[in-house]
Order: sequence, then structure tokens, then C-alpha cells
Amino acid sequence: MTAPTTRDPGRQFLHSPGPSHVPLEVMQAMARQPMDMADPRLGQTIAAVEGGLRRLLQTEAADVFVYATNGHGAWEAVISNLVGPGHCVLVPGTGHFSEGWAEQTEAMGGRVIRTAWVEGHPIDLAAVQQALRADAAHEIVAVFAVHTDTASGVTSDVPALRAAIDATGHPALLVVDVVASLGAAPFSMDAWGVNVVLGASQKGLMCPPGLGFAAADSRAMAVCERNPLPRYYWDWRLRKSEFSYRKFCGTPPQNALMGLEAALGLFFQEGPGQVLARHRLMADVVHAAVARWSEGGALGFFGQVGATRSTSVTTITVAAGFDPEAIRTLARERFQVAIAGGLGPLSGRVFRIGHLGDMNAPMVLGCLAGVEASLRVLGGPCGSGALEAAITRLASG
Repeated sequence: MTAPTTRDPGRQFLHSPGPSHVPLEVMQAMARQPMDMADPRLGQTIAAVEGGLRRLLQTEAADVFVYATNGHGAWEAVISNLVGPGHCVLVPGTGHFSEGWAEQTEAMGGRVIRTAWVEGHPIDLAAVQQALRADAAHEIVAVFAVHTDTASGVTSDVPALRAAIDATGHPALLVVDVVASLGAAPFSMDAWGVNVVLGASQKGLMCPPGLGFAAADSRAMAVCERNPLPRYYWDWRLRKSEFSYRKFCGTPPQNALMGLEAALGLFFQEGPGQVLARHRLMADVVHAAVARWSEGGALGFFGQVGATRSTSVTTITVAAGFDPEAIRTLARERFQVAIAGGLGPLSGRVFRIGHLGDMNAPMVLGCLAGVEASLRVLGGPCGSGALEAAITRLASG
């Protein structure tokens, strides 16, 4: 990496929805020396990660598989184990990431039925039911649903989706992507009737990118056993082992596991209820500011239903003639606040503020101040009093 020619004092605020801010304790844990493969401490670390993920996912019996990969690799692991050649899945539309998952499934030989996505809205449950009822032969193996779409900032109701599937009597598995929601929003694998969950390390789990995981219940493992698709690295059957070299199809990503063990320890030290309440408050603080900005007519919420706006990331629309990339660049280069842009169909139309993971009130207020300063420099029409509204919401607890 080329050394910077100038130095900016302090630190840059990282408010993308992933990678998110990594706590010092996690970085320090990852700086430890890797261990010999036979060292019992390695087995203890792996067990702590698997147990911590089960506890976080709120599942008693699901098998947990951890991979050296990102969220797209976790998608591939799930597809490889559940979707045989020509097998069919239903992907409810949520935006960029549901479409990406659908395309990846098709690239691996699966067939995909999509439900339409209405911009700014969560999964259309009626369309899901219609698609399942139309599948009289029960060819659909699974419903692949994104809990929080990182691009749209919209969170769908997983228990309602489970109920909608059950109401049709269809046997399809429910598979949920929690990459952007786990650790920031309520989730319960067992209580919600989810058969497979997949996630990644770089968002609410407060770790650098590099680890993906999947958790599968007994119904999903039975589908995996019957799946004729050739596979090896991703294969749950091979990774279901007491031996670490088989759990990871070779050498485990030790330092990444050490970091995740530390991050899970921080999560449970703070307490799951407190973590979720903190995320709710930080999201409300951001939403209070965006509501004021929107009064000027140039900015607004992409999520059209307030209750579905994510506790992880807020997606903000920008009117034509007002460049979101200019806002991002100015915020990063002049005010040391890194925010995210639009993805897929939202490219050039929105910017996004991440408020998940290792995040507190001063960090969020600093981010909002940097964004507002950028808006003022650029001269776009935005309402006044955003910071005051954010502080008022924060002070109200």
C-alpha cells in the first residue's frame, strides 16, 4: 500500500454497513501466534466459536459450519448442499442481494422462481404463497430469503414468512441470510422455524471480512444427504466431524477464529438484550436526522415502511441532480466519515449509513455531523435541525 503524502489526525469514522468497525480486543486477539494443529487450545477456540454462534442464533441442535470465505461463499455453501442439478428454489425479492443469490444459484445449475420486488418494501408474503401453491409437485426445495437487504436497508419479517409458508402446506425449507442482521436485530432460528441460516463476520459480528458460516437443522441435513450435486470443500457431510482439519477441509483460519471468539465474548459480555437495544437506539438517532434532512426535498428514506427500516443500515435517497457519490467523497476526504453508496439498481440513487456492530452514540453523532457538513458544502436542499433531532432522540433514551 502506498504511504499517504499527508496525515489526517484522529481516525476516520467507518460507517459502511460492512466492513464495520472492529474493536481493539478483536484486533488484539487476531494478532496472536497461530498454533500447532494438535494444540488443544485450537479445539477450544473452534468449540467456543461454534457454541457462540449457536447461542447467538438461538438454536439448540443445528450443526454449525464455519468457512474461510465471505457472504457469497456462504451462499455457495448453502446452494451446494441443498440444490442439486435442475432443482428449484424460490427467492422472494428484496433487492440487490436477493437477486445476487438467485443469480448465483442459477450459475450453479439450479432453477429459480423469483417474486417481484417493490422498491422500498419488504418481502411480498402473498406472492410467496402464490408461488408455493402453484408448485403442486413440490419441486421447490427451499425458500431463500434475505432478512435485511444491505443495499435497500429494509428488513423483512421472518416469522411472518415462516407462517406464510406453513399456511400453504408446502414442505420447502426456509433458508435465511442474516449477513446484515445478525447481532443487530432480533433473530431466533429455532423459535422462528428456520431450517438453515447463513452469515458472515464483517458486519454485526464486529470482525474483519473473511469468515462465513451456515447453521443447518436436521431437515436441512436430510436434504443435504440426498443431494446428488458433486461437491467437496463446501460439503456439510465431510465437515461434520470432531477433527478440526475436517471441519475446515484443511487448515483452520486460526487468527480469524480467534477474532470471532473475542467478538462473541464481547457480545455476550454486553448482553444480547442490551446489544439489540443499543442498535435500536442508534438506528432511531440516524432516522431522526434523516427525517429532518428529508424536509428539504432532496433526501429521503428509501424504506417506505418505518417499521421495516433496518437497525443495521439506513439507505437514503438522493433527488436527481444531487450526486450521492459527491456526498460520499467529500465526507470521506474532507470530514473523515466513510459511508456507503448504492448497489445494483440503486447505484447513483442513494447513499447508506451503517450503524451496526461496535458502534456508540459519539460515533453516530460524528458521522451525522460529517454528512451534514458535506451536504452544506455541496449546497443541496436539505432540511435543518437534523443534529438537534438526533441529539433529542438520543437524550430520550
